[in-house]
Amino acid sequence: MRVVLFTGKGGVGKTTLAAATAALLARSGRKALVVSTDPAHSLGDALEAELAGEPTELDAVAPGLFAAHIDTRALLDGSWGRLQGHLRTLLAGAGVDELVADELTVLPGVEELLALGEVRRVSEAGPWEVVVVDCGPTAETLRLLGLPEALSGYLERLFPAHRRAVRGMLAGLAGGRSASDSAARWDQTADALDGLAAQLAGLRTMLADQRRTSIRLVLTPERVVAAESRRTLTALALHGLRVDGLVANRVLPGPPASLRGPAARWLRERHAEQQAVLWELTALDVPLRTAEHTAAEPTGVPALVELARSLYRDADPVAPGAPAAAPLRVRRTAGEGTAPDSEFELVLRLPGAADGPLDLARVGDDLAVTIGVTRRMLTLPSVLRRCEVTSARLENDDLCVVFTPDPAVWMR
Repeated sequence: MRVVLFTGKGGVGKTTLAAATAALLARSGRKALVVSTDPAHSLGDALEAELAGEPTELDAVAPGLFAAHIDTRALLDGSWGRLQGHLRTLLAGAGVDELVADELTVLPGVEELLALGEVRRVSEAGPWEVVVVDCGPTAETLRLLGLPEALSGYLERLFPAHRRAVRGMLAGLAGGRSASDSAARWDQTADALDGLAAQLAGLRTMLADQRRTSIRLVLTPERVVAAESRRTLTALALHGLRVDGLVANRVLPGPPASLRGPAARWLRERHAEQQAVLWELTALDVPLRTAEHTAAEPTGVPALVELARSLYRDADPVAPGAPAAAPLRVRRTAGEGTAPDSEFELVLRLPGAADGPLDLARVGDDLAVTIGVTRRMLTLPSVLRRCEVTSARLENDDLCVVFTPDPAVWMR
């Protein structure tokens, strides 16, 4: 099964193109599900259908096409509400004020996380061969796609997998309650946390699997939009995620030479501007497709299928791109074994990193990499934890960070 995520700046037509892709797949005989995590919930408008939280087959107009809007409010009241209740109970047992406990159990970004988890659930629960996801605008999508890894790290720090040690600590914090009651309460919470950790691990695996998951970035051929798209490519790469296709939407055709007057001049200028932006986008080394600006807004399955056919022509709409090199790797550049004169490089693939501010910081066993407003905490391999950062450089699209052994800890 393939999962294809469409994202882009608000208003560029990502919902329309996601719906069109799914409609074409269904028309060609493949069972397809298109699901929206966008709070705007405009997928039903594009399909001209009433949608709910559970997938619905559009039998009358497109057999084999299923669609759904994800209801994050219902998800908040469900599985997350139960886990939040367990955590509040533990904090209250440790003597934490009820209002403070409520604040401590609020998890920023939990709605986006639950939406992504629901995408994974429905993708594995139905008969469809392809799941097309209409994500929110790029800012929300970046936060959404980066959450599984970030929260996995926080979860492991706050509640380590070695449950027995933490269980004993929490049992001792329970004040007048018996140790057996505290242990039982912790077991319930630990089970819920283990479920969350398993969900996060599954999401990370799904997103990082290039054979299964594709990310398509939708844009319009305008300089401001293209600049944001380039930043999005870099930010996604920082999280270890790869965009395998760009879709330029609403491309104007060149006016015929016989056309005269102000309208013709405007069309020629806009066409020339758009073509210049498209030419610049080809330098990003990401496959680019174009969809022409249609006279009428493409809504409803027939119009969406026509749009998708003009976009993909005879190609498979969800064919995975060529496999890319590993986004993160470590290589030894000097020395061998445990020699103190060894040198290592951590190489992170970051297309477009040279276009924006880049900052590095060592934080304990992590390396904080910040590009623009996007930050990722990279947990260093054990060999690099005993080293110190001595230099860093950009080589084309690769960020190379040099590590040399710290004499104080290297031989421990």
